Amino acid sequence: MKRKLLFGERMLHGDGNTPFNSVIPVRIRGDFSAAALNHALVRLQQKHPLLNAFIENDETNRPWFAVDKDRPVRIPVRVIPRYSDSDQEVETVREWLTPFDTAKGPMLRIVWIKGGGVSDLLMVIHHCLCDGGSAMSILAALLELLDDGDANIGQETPIKGMTDIVPVDILEDKRKVLKARFIGYVATLALWIIPVNKKAVDRQNDYLIQWSVDSDKLAALSRFCKNSGVTINTFFCTALLQAFKEVRKDKAHNKVSCPVDIRRFNPKIKRDHIFAFGLMFVVSAYPKLDFISNVKAIQKDIKEKMKKLNPYLLMMVLENAHPVLEKFTRFLKYGKSSNDCMFSNLGNLTIPYQYNTFELEMINSPSVIGPLGNTTSLVISTYRGQMSLSLVGSEGYLPYADAQAIQHKLMSILEEQLITRLEPA
Repeated sequence: MKRKLLFGERMLHGDGNTPFNSVIPVRIRGDFSAAALNHALVRLQQKHPLLNAFIENDETNRPWFAVDKDRPVRIPVRVIPRYSDSDQEVETVREWLTPFDTAKGPMLRIVWIKGGGVSDLLMVIHHCLCDGGSAMSILAALLELLDDGDANIGQETPIKGMTDIVPVDILEDKRKVLKARFIGYVATLALWIIPVNKKAVDRQNDYLIQWSVDSDKLAALSRFCKNSGVTINTFFCTALLQAFKEVRKDKAHNKVSCPVDIRRFNPKIKRDHIFAFGLMFVVSAYPKLDFISNVKAIQKDIKEKMKKLNPYLLMMVLENAHPVLEKFTRFLKYGKSSNDCMFSNLGNLTIPYQYNTFELEMINSPSVIGPLGNTTSLVISTYRGQMSLSLVGSEGYLPYADAQAIQHKLMSILEEQLITRLEPA
């Protein structure tokens, strides 16, 4: 199997030597063997061809995903002893900074923090391979196989190109093709005109702050959002914007970018498809509105932005932009940051927790960090009635002390809103 990397995948892959890694940590109560884990990983590779892939360049230096059946690759497992719950945070940061050898593959590895009766597993994936949705699908299959090596996890029919994700009638529509080319031309012209710095921001030390919202507070937040006619996603967008403004003051940009799962718009991309392309929109707060008015106003803005998202057109535009990929990457890496934070909500994770041979105690929200500009991000997810939050940053973009203050402010906003709404009129 061979296929060219799409524009977004090429951007995330970069030069093939710089890490752009996602880390998904889980905690397992119970014992399993190294043989069972390795068998599960082999079965996982049998389902997903791209988990066997490496990247090779053609004569034009265009990168391709390639799978060589005569040169199988094994997903590596690094085993270290477990001393405390915080080990997984230390290893997460280490894995962010450890590059994959994409020319040899594979682009997935496992860290097994092994303890007596309890272990943490870290699934590390190069971001050019998949997004959060497909990473969770891979994790679910891995756990199922770890419990039962003969489990039927199905077989992925991998995406092999644009015709697998964009309907042919759209790809062949002359008006849409011309529109995509025109937008691509305008964007290309803008990239050549907009000045960028000659030197990238010094990231300095990267860090991870993890915490959780317990089931009682989460239930209260869900009621609050339902009664207010807004989503939890919008609540956190608004709270993030307020927290950044109060902590960073004049350094705050009043912008939070939010990735959107393309599967919501494109039924051709299945949940278990390994795929890394995402959509994005940006939200801002209204300075003269109070918190609850802002939440409702931003919810309205998000609905309008979602209506305007056009994944097919965007993919066609980007596929016309391969000649300026280097310029676009340079703009992201060297351009002045205009966003405070990237915020992603993976929602309620439906992965089972009770297995025959072990119990899945927790899934921490994934974290990801890469070289393309501002590294600040917050990822949240809910599992077993508890919300996990992972705040990622780098001292050069957001000082650790400010990140801690933003975390505390975020939780104080949450508690203040819940208390205010629960007080009798």
